[in-house]
Amino acid sequence: MRLALALIVLAGPAMAQDAPATFSLPAGCDAFLTVQSESCQVDHHFTCGGDPADHQRRVSLDERGVTYVGEIDGETQWINSFHVLSGHHERLESDPAEPASISDLIKSGVDDYDFRTLSDEIGTTRYVGQDTLTGREITIDGVTLAETTYDITAYDEAGNEIWSSKGNEFISRDWRMFLAGTGVVTTADGQYDKNNRPVEFIFPGEPGFLSSSPKHGCGVAIS
Repeated sequence: MRLALALIVLAGPAMAQDAPATFSLPAGCDAFLTVQSESCQVDHHFTCGGDPADHQRRVSLDERGVTYVGEIDGETQWINSFHVLSGHHERLESDPAEPASISDLIKSGVDDYDFRTLSDEIGTTRYVGQDTLTGREITIDGVTLAETTYDITAYDEAGNEIWSSKGNEFISRDWRMFLAGTGVVTTADGQYDKNNRPVEFIFPGEPGFLSSSPKHGCGVAIS
């Protein structure tokens, strides 16, 4: 699995003469959606032939290049993640205490979860939280999404809190995925706001599909 993630990172942008740079996926993978977001980030959502039928992947880029590669299953569980800037991988443990489930969220309006990810670089991280549908539907760039509230806390192997976050996100019932929104993150160093709401949804054949360049909220100094 690490090899697959690394191949996606190495795929990088492809340049055609006199054309904007586009992101090239590895052979056997097909993208179905590009999302341009508020905070100078572009995400490409895709599937790969060797994965289980309900799995999908995402690669995220900012002004510097690839920042994240991840794989989820049909319930939106975090199967594998590669955090490029920190250089660490995470994989979902077997038999989580309370698996994340977008099906439960859609059916009952609430989904509680309690699961751990395993990492050779940073050890085990436990994630505990809840997603709740607010009942509001929001249309962004012609796409209707259901709004959620979320509350998540991450703990290290010793049970110490690493960070927590609260805010609003969105789900797409059709794509069976979460899309980022706004929130407040709390760490030992303090709090900060985040806003990664989607601005544009771009589909195969449309200008900007698989673009390697984020469009919105860029130009701010990156610390």
